[in-house]
Amino acid sequence: MEALTMKEKKKISRLMAQRYQKAGKKEKGALLRELVTLTGYNRCYGSWVLRNWGREVVIYRGRRRLVFIGEWTGHGKKRTREKEKIYDEKVLVELKKIWYLLNFPCSRRMADYMEEIVNSLERHEEIVLDDSTRNKLLNISARTIDRLLKAERKKLEIKGRSGTKPGMLLKSQIPVRTFAQWDEQKPGFVEMDLVSHEGQEARGIYAHTLNMTDIHTGWTETIAVANKSQTRVFAGLKKSISNFPFSVLGLDSDNGSEFINNHLRRYCEQEKITFTRSRAYRKNDSCYVEQKNWHLVRKTVGYWRYETAKEVFLLNRIYEVLRLYSNFFQPQMKLIKKTRVGSKVTKKYDRAQTPLQRILNCRDVEKESKQLLHKQYLSLNPVHLRKQLSALQNQLYKTVSKNPFYQARQELKHKKASVVGIDF
Repeated sequence: MEALTMKEKKKISRLMAQRYQKAGKKEKGALLRELVTLTGYNRCYGSWVLRNWGREVVIYRGRRRLVFIGEWTGHGKKRTREKEKIYDEKVLVELKKIWYLLNFPCSRRMADYMEEIVNSLERHEEIVLDDSTRNKLLNISARTIDRLLKAERKKLEIKGRSGTKPGMLLKSQIPVRTFAQWDEQKPGFVEMDLVSHEGQEARGIYAHTLNMTDIHTGWTETIAVANKSQTRVFAGLKKSISNFPFSVLGLDSDNGSEFINNHLRRYCEQEKITFTRSRAYRKNDSCYVEQKNWHLVRKTVGYWRYETAKEVFLLNRIYEVLRLYSNFFQPQMKLIKKTRVGSKVTKKYDRAQTPLQRILNCRDVEKESKQLLHKQYLSLNPVHLRKQLSALQNQLYKTVSKNPFYQARQELKHKKASVVGIDF
């Protein structure tokens, strides 16, 4: 018997596949044996050809994916979806609104916080949901949120740009008398750090942001100071401490002279506050506040240079709104367990909660403080806070664009670009 050509093999496979796909188990076995005999295929490949004839095989990332083309006429249409979508366009529209309002959180944080934010928006009449859409939003999973928002994430090119990784605090005592031990399971133990706004030009005097984060609850206070002198930083620190809804029991800073000085040492002794410092050149020792430096400060006010009194004033107006928006309406997840098996590290996080929710669930915070915070929460409208924050950001950027330093940098940028032939 002469060997068959490829065209003849394909013709035989096409004719037998039509019968094979409609046949019973015994008939399929007979057809497969006949195909193997006629074409010389092995049984495994012959079976694959008969099963998948009429489907387009696409190689996707090294894996085979079958896409149904149509009936055996060879030019049929793709099979339409038979099952109706559970999460329809109504759900997607409302999901996008909430996602934008919460400043683009990850799906896990968003799913855990969905019921709370929906109730808050309905209380202030910012959204109107029918029963079906509301139930779907409250029961939506994190993976479904990822799938529905995939296109939106791609358009905005949202990426995790934070370089800070979790690390253990080293409670290395500076030479001051302490009155308590660090206890990260109760509120009041705070990490603090300065964020500079030099605009890539570390000359002259420019503003800084003092960022303070409570380890247990995640409650964060931010304030802008005109420079990093000990006096300015100390005044901002005292004001931030007074804004915390609970007593500050401990402070942990880096080794900068703006923190390690007599002003702060005497203050901690008088107020009976434990004062510790991190190791030199080890940012992970202050991981809780370092991640807030990016998530709150940099994402809100960027990397511009702020140096004038008006710019510092606008920064503090932004931080007044940001304080309410982040502490009352931004859910956070905390690492509760980390397991290493060989080179693989498995991390387990708790349920996403806002700093307010963690305070309300904490036994170490006074009942009166909880009642005041809850009353304030009910009066706050997250949509109004978001709009107010955006308006202040625009005002800040318009102000800084008139700064002579910024204009000089723009002129230098255009001058360098013209040398290499770049047309703006």
